[in-house]
Amino acid sequence: MLTALASLFTQRKVKKNLAMTGEITLRGDVLPVGGIKEKILAAKRAGITDLILCSKNKQDVDEIAPVYLKGLKIDYVDKMAEVLKLALLQELVSEPKKLVVPEKKTNK
Repeated sequence: MLTALASLFTQRKVKKNLAMTGEITLRGDVLPVGGIKEKILAAKRAGITDLILCSKNKQDVDEIAPVYLKGLKIDYVDKMAEVLKLALLQELVSEPKKLVVPEKKTNK
């Protein structure tokens, strides 16, 4: 969700065929999650080519037979800043959203 918000605020596109999973802390640390094997297999079936995972989930990936990982590029990260560098392109969206904070209406 943070990647989507960063894309919205910066108006930068998110890389295609990318999936990511993990939990983030308020300090921007990326934490491991469970079900990595199943998530990777589902991503591959969906045509995903690039994955971003917590570095602590590498041990889960190492347990998967290489044949199931063929065609996947997996980046391991520890911080959310690393995720944004990998996920956000320099290219801007074609139809940027205008972000405005509505003014409060006062009763006169």
